[in-house]
Amino acid sequence: MHDKLFHSPVALTVGLGFKREIASLAEMHDFLTNWTTSRRGPLHRNAVEACGLALEGCITRDEARHALVEFAKAAGILWPEIEPVIVARAVARGYGGYAA
Repeated sequence: MHDKLFHSPVALTVGLGFKREIASLAEMHDFLTNWTTSRRGPLHRNAVEACGLALEGCITRDEARHALVEFAKAAGILWPEIEPVIVARAVARGYGGYAA
């Protein structure tokens, strides 16, 4: 299955601030088959079909990867190209439970 790696992984948002990288056809297949049934649609179906065709050698891995990217864009789960920045600041402590 190592010969079925993508030239570059597809980064997806899988929760609030959590990223999952899909680097192979096997990972793509696993991700798509575990995708929420109620959120499946034509682009999901296309991506699953493209994955199967690529595993059989009928289409290239890049074509399957492109189908995954298109599905991820439509589903709103494609990780942004610019990494999001999460900032945490300490809260100033005051007297009597109020901020100073």
